Amino acid sequence: MTSVLDAPVATAPSEDIRSPVPIIVLGGYLGAGKTTIVNALLSNADGLRVTVLVNDFGAINVDASLIRERGDDVIGLENGCVCCTIGGRLVETLIAIGERQTRPDLLVIEASGVSDPMRIAQVGLLDKAFRLHGIVVAVDVDGIAQTLADPYVGDIARKQIASGSTLVLTKTDLADAQAMAEVTAQLDVLGSTKIRVIAENGVVPHAILFPDEGLTRIETSAGLLSPKPIRSATHALPPGLRSFVWRPSGTVDRARLKAALATYPQKLLRAKGFVPLSPDVMGEVHAVGSRVAFTRHPRRDASPDSVVVIGVFTDAEVKTLMSALDGACVN
Repeated sequence: MTSVLDAPVATAPSEDIRSPVPIIVLGGYLGAGKTTIVNALLSNADGLRVTVLVNDFGAINVDASLIRERGDDVIGLENGCVCCTIGGRLVETLIAIGERQTRPDLLVIEASGVSDPMRIAQVGLLDKAFRLHGIVVAVDVDGIAQTLADPYVGDIARKQIASGSTLVLTKTDLADAQAMAEVTAQLDVLGSTKIRVIAENGVVPHAILFPDEGLTRIETSAGLLSPKPIRSATHALPPGLRSFVWRPSGTVDRARLKAALATYPQKLLRAKGFVPLSPDVMGEVHAVGSRVAFTRHPRRDASPDSVVVIGVFTDAEVKTLMSALDGACVN
């Protein structure tokens, strides 16, 4: 017997019957090299329309500023973990993208370094305008062992690795053969996938990131991409994890700034931003734990004089660190 529910449903003229937009969720712990991978992707997009959503744990989205230099369609999602604090903003943004007259060929969501890529993928799949192409997780070979051993954030990194349908090994030039072997052994235990690639200056094989390059289906034998209940986010962030913004009052001395960032080496997780090194030169600063790197750029109006600092700090420690950073200014 055929019921009304079994009868064919007429398609309304306004119904959107376009193919869904493939989504790549790019995860990985703070400083793993996600922004470098996105910029390399945009540089090798070969004319494809790529939209990038960038989340940052902090009031200023430094990563979005860095990516806008390579792509025009970059949307910043600020102030926290994209899968919990601003989940509604993510959904609103996805709806707006899905309703565009001209949709992107690929949507990349660069997740906050302290968020869960699997949860973000699940949020993305709530809208039928999108389909999941993969969860790509960057793993910093040089620093992942220390991160996993950290009592504050090790669990976050483990969950990120477990969520990946592809693991991208970064900073391999800083690791010797023994370190590579040790990391590989850890990933054998923690990972849910055997798909691993090495990024060279952020470049990974096209098949990993582009849907029409041969890797159109991700292995799901372990149920990696099957629907799962969205878990409570209360466990995701360690107690005391916070961010603050430091704005230099003048030209910054690199050695002093590096020393200031070493005030709490066991508690500083990430620092990134832009500081003036001279009236005409801007310094892009990245700190991960005890590692600090500077890149010099011509001064640009689009690069604000500010550094986002992320760590597990008390109020008193934030005050002390801010004072040390102020001491890095030379005029």
